[in-house]
Amino acid sequence: MHPPVSALDSLPWEATYAALPAAFHVRLEPTPVGHPRWVQLNLPLARQLGLDPERLTTPEALAVFAGNRVPAGADPIAQAYAGHQFGHFVPQLGDGRALLLGELIDVDGVRRDIQLKGAGRTPFSRGGDGRSPIGPVVREYLASEAMAALGVPTTRSLAAVATGETVWRQGPEPGGVLTRVAASHVRVGTFEYFGQRGDRSALRRLADYVLYRHYPHCAQAPRPHQALLEAVAAATAELIAAWMHIGFIHGVMNTDNLSVAGETIDYGPFGFLDAFDPATVYSSIDRFGRYAFDQQPAIGEWNLARLAEALLPLLDDDPDTAVDLAREALSGYRPRFEAAHRAGLRAKIGLAEERPGDDDLVHDLLRRMAAEGADWTLTFRRLSDLDGADARGDEPFRGGFRDPQAADDWLAAWRGRLMAERRSDAQRRAAMRAVNPAFVLRNHLAQWAVDAATERLDFAPMERLLVVLGDPFSDQPEHADLARPPEPGQAVTRTFCGT
Repeated sequence: MHPPVSALDSLPWEATYAALPAAFHVRLEPTPVGHPRWVQLNLPLARQLGLDPERLTTPEALAVFAGNRVPAGADPIAQAYAGHQFGHFVPQLGDGRALLLGELIDVDGVRRDIQLKGAGRTPFSRGGDGRSPIGPVVREYLASEAMAALGVPTTRSLAAVATGETVWRQGPEPGGVLTRVAASHVRVGTFEYFGQRGDRSALRRLADYVLYRHYPHCAQAPRPHQALLEAVAAATAELIAAWMHIGFIHGVMNTDNLSVAGETIDYGPFGFLDAFDPATVYSSIDRFGRYAFDQQPAIGEWNLARLAEALLPLLDDDPDTAVDLAREALSGYRPRFEAAHRAGLRAKIGLAEERPGDDDLVHDLLRRMAAEGADWTLTFRRLSDLDGADARGDEPFRGGFRDPQAADDWLAAWRGRLMAERRSDAQRRAAMRAVNPAFVLRNHLAQWAVDAATERLDFAPMERLLVVLGDPFSDQPEHADLARPPEPGQAVTRTFCGT
């Protein structure tokens, strides 16, 4: 055992996933890097994990976050999984550039995975180098922390390190390592890995592990594995509704990128809507719009069906009965999503009480926004600040539509509906401002930070964005430029995985 030389060595590391049979993972250590340096250390998250931030800023701690040293008590592994990628099944994927160091129990008693991304080649690398350029590290750090501040379930970023080495993609780029924190890294594709192999024993071990770790209440149900499927479906429905309320597009919703814990995971070619178009696709590899903004609910359901297929042997010995139980478990997904989505949209336009016609009012606004090129984030934020009775302050909202008059009829109908609300106008405004952010990680802002890091190892844009995105519901007038949509020459219409 290494002598305790940093806060990371004295931690009570656990390894419940690493304790599963050898078919679930491969044990190996990270590949050291040459000249690591700090990029970011997430001090609030460190405290949540029970870490002393002052003891994390040492060279010894930096060595751990760079992959140059395994802390005492950690048990690094690369996890095995499969996945449907753009609808096509790939029987073996796995962690090709990531290693799970182990698990920590945070100050709230929640078990968290600690994983290094960009830690070197593994048996699942499929010819890759197992490294990450600094650009994707910056993008994921920003995205995960922005989503957390927006209240969306997500993996988190504890640290970002520049490796001092060159990674070759389209050309030479600086390398980086991200430390990711997750409820776990079990994916739909993890279940597919064993389901497609017909390994019923491993499948049961995995299902029981997920029950124990994420859904212990389901273990007491008459049919625990059916209850597990229902619970994952419910968590997925709530997650995708939360994405859509803030205009988020995951970009690559393959089954290996869908966590069974209900967290956003794998920030590759993601994007946030600027001008609203429900068919928006940013991902450079999504040529046919499979993962477009408005397709995310259906793809979530499709992915859950693949999880159900993998679980069939555990649901019942009779195949027909197993299929019926799976369908029953998934039947609640659509209603759960629709209820969450509708409730969130009502909240975004300031309606606390559900009344007939509310859905029509919401969808009329969305139709006008799409027709008039209105910005998703700014439209709802500006609506939050309008007077519920007086139209004299409407110009900022109207100005977001190519034809400002396109907003007038809707505003009149909206104000008519507000008259039925029992709360005050001030209460309504405050509630709207709490769900309609002023700031999101717009694509051109993410690219600004990525370009600065890649071209000059300049992390000042990243640091400024972290400050702003950490408080997205406040006005922050000193950062007003970061709330604006991109200028014509700034728009980013294609985003990339970058791995």
